[in-house]
Amino acid sequence: MNPMLWGVGTSDYGLQPEKRVEQLCWTAIAEAVADAGITPADIDAIIVGSVFGPPGVATRVQRGIGLPGVPMWTVENACASGTSAYHEAVEAVRSGRFGCVLVLGVDQMSTLFSGAIVPEATDPEGASSLPLPGLYALGAQRYVQEFGVTPEQLAAVAVKNKRNGLDNPRAQLRKAAPTIEEVLSSRMIAEPLTFLQCCPTSDGAGAVIVGGERGREGDLRIEASAMVSGALWDHRSDDVWGYASVARAAEQAYAQAERTPSEIDVMEVHDAFTIGEIVTLEALGVAPRGKGAELAPSGHTARDGVQPVNPSGGLLSRGHPLGGTGTAQIAEIAWQLRGRAGARQVARHRVGMVETMGGGAAGMDGNACVVTILSRP
Repeated sequence: MNPMLWGVGTSDYGLQPEKRVEQLCWTAIAEAVADAGITPADIDAIIVGSVFGPPGVATRVQRGIGLPGVPMWTVENACASGTSAYHEAVEAVRSGRFGCVLVLGVDQMSTLFSGAIVPEATDPEGASSLPLPGLYALGAQRYVQEFGVTPEQLAAVAVKNKRNGLDNPRAQLRKAAPTIEEVLSSRMIAEPLTFLQCCPTSDGAGAVIVGGERGREGDLRIEASAMVSGALWDHRSDDVWGYASVARAAEQAYAQAERTPSEIDVMEVHDAFTIGEIVTLEALGVAPRGKGAELAPSGHTARDGVQPVNPSGGLLSRGHPLGGTGTAQIAEIAWQLRGRAGARQVARHRVGMVETMGGGAAGMDGNACVVTILSRP
C-alpha cells in the first residue's frame, strides 16, 4: 500500500511546566484527527516518539483519548524520536500491517532542564563536561579553520530563522528578529556559538496521521522515508559530527523518491545550533562541502529564496522539545505543501523535505537520522 500523510497537528511550543505531558499531546492529536477527516475509532495503531517522557507516557495519552486496546509502542532515538516513530508508521502502512497509524512526538523539557541537556555521565563527553553545545561548537571551529566560515555567516542562519519565527503563532520565540550584530554580541555559550545561535529548551507535541491512498483532497504523497542509525565516529573520521548520518539518510531518500536536491522546494532541517543547519544542508546536497555557510547570507534559503529552509523558524525559533520536534517539522511541511502556512507561505511548494538528526551517544556520528520527502499528488 502506498503510504500517504492524512493529517497533522501540534501544540504550541514553549515553556509549559504547568501542563501535563498528556495535555500537550491531546491538543496535537485533536487537530491531526480533524485534519485527516477521521474519528479516533479509525486509528489502528499508535506510535509515540519521546526521549524524556515519563514511563507509560504513551499509555497515559492512549487512556486520555479513549483508545484502550489499540496496539501502541514508544520509540526513543534522541532528537529523531518523533520522525523515527513516523518512519515506522510509514513502513507499517506500506507493508499492509496497519491501515491508519497515529504518530505522536512529545517531550516536556522545562521540568527537567534549565539549560543544556546534561550528557550521559558514563560517556567521555559526560565525564569531560562536553554537552551538545560544545560538540557542535567543535564542528563550527573546524569549519572556521578549514573553510574560512565567518562569525557573520553563522549568525545569518539565526537571523533568518528567528525572522521566520515571527510569523509562526506556535513558536516559542517571537520577539523582534535580531541583527547580525545582536546575534554576535549575545552571551558566548561555546565558542564560536553565542546564545542566539542555540535553540531554546521547550515543551511541545506534534501528531501525524499516516494511512493509505484514499483520494481525499489534502492528502500528501510520502515519496520517501529513510532512517539510518549512527556509525562509529572518532578523531580519525573525515567528517564533522553528524554529517555522515545525514548524508546516508539523504542518499537513501533521494533514491526512493527518484529526485535530486535541486527538486526540493522547501525544507525543515535540524538547526539546534546555527552550524547544524549549515552542515546539514551540505550533507543533503544543497551546497558543496564548505559552501553551506554561504546559503543564508546569499538569500538562497530565505523564505522568498530559491530553496526556503526552516520557514517555521526552525528549532532556533519554534523551540526543540526533542521528541516533539520531528513531528512539528512534518506538520510545517504539510501546511506549506497545501498552501496553508499563512504569512510563512513559500512560493514554490510542490515538494518538501524534513530532516531530523538525533545524537548523544559517544563514539557515534549521531544516534539516528530520518529524512522524508513529501509531495502534492
